[in-house]
Amino acid sequence: MEQWITDLVGGLASPFLFLIIAVTLYTLGKGADWLVDEAVILSTRWGLGKAVIGATIVSIGTTTPEAAVSVLSAIQGKPGLALGNAVGSIICDTGLILGLASLIAPLPLNRRLASRLSNVQVGAGFLLVVGCFPWTSPAKLFTQGGALPQLVGFVFVVLLALYIWQSIRWAGETGANADATEEAEETGAFGTLIKLIVAIAIIVISAQILIPSVSIMAERIGVPKHIISATLVAFGTSLPELVTAITAVRRGHGELAVGNIIGADILNVLFVAGVSAAATPGGLQADGQFFQFLFPAMLFILIVFRIGIFVSGDQLKRPFGVVLVGTWLLVTILSYVLSVEMH
Repeated sequence: MEQWITDLVGGLASPFLFLIIAVTLYTLGKGADWLVDEAVILSTRWGLGKAVIGATIVSIGTTTPEAAVSVLSAIQGKPGLALGNAVGSIICDTGLILGLASLIAPLPLNRRLASRLSNVQVGAGFLLVVGCFPWTSPAKLFTQGGALPQLVGFVFVVLLALYIWQSIRWAGETGANADATEEAEETGAFGTLIKLIVAIAIIVISAQILIPSVSIMAERIGVPKHIISATLVAFGTSLPELVTAITAVRRGHGELAVGNIIGADILNVLFVAGVSAAATPGGLQADGQFFQFLFPAMLFILIVFRIGIFVSGDQLKRPFGVVLVGTWLLVTILSYVLSVEMH
């Protein structure tokens, strides 16, 4: 589908391309507004905290396109792309997006629930590395790398179901938001869920049209291709999480933003990488570069965030946002330096 969209917008004249970019930016914003509103209503209707709705339903919605792209990549013989997509999204979501969200406004935390979810988040990261580790030939770790076997992919899918079930249990223990709205009383939970799914679809489709449109326009005005691929294309898969997080914070629902990012990280391992590995007999290949840099960078940024929750009170404050964005910048710059040296 991505290639089809790229071919379609690539044939348009620049004025029409500008119009498409303006329209998709508008629908992206409106879809995020709608998603946040419906997620808050649903959390009230179901008696669950905003963080849990963000960490389950919203995250599943925003990561489903990544899972679809990764599964197709793996089936088409590009398993490294599928795994790189998952790991890159975790680094971007945790460092850049959560960092930017907490810079806009301090993010409220249900400390007990956030700690539990963050433990799962870090655990999922380590589980991915352990699953890819070449146990039969560890000496080849940094040269040939390893692979995430198909069987481990099936295990991840089972763990995904357990994660969703456990998250809902934890929400029941910690208590939900007391605030209710008139709309929550008037609209049934099923109707709200349908609206939420439609809002997620609007965001995802808008993002999938916007990124190739901006890439083509940037190319036309003379921006080098390697700059475009290193920024816009890599950034594109995390765009739904970005607009959702920033909209949630702007509307005073920071808990939803935190839940969405933690949930997206967990789902990038259990859902995106898990389903992709399960769909391919050979599993997902993790070459030496994953163990040299990508996996350590992913674990580093997850641990920085986990420490942030531990030292924070009932809010993730702006100074910690600076730390997260700074960590993401460090990791990103190092990745470019290493990739240049390797080539």
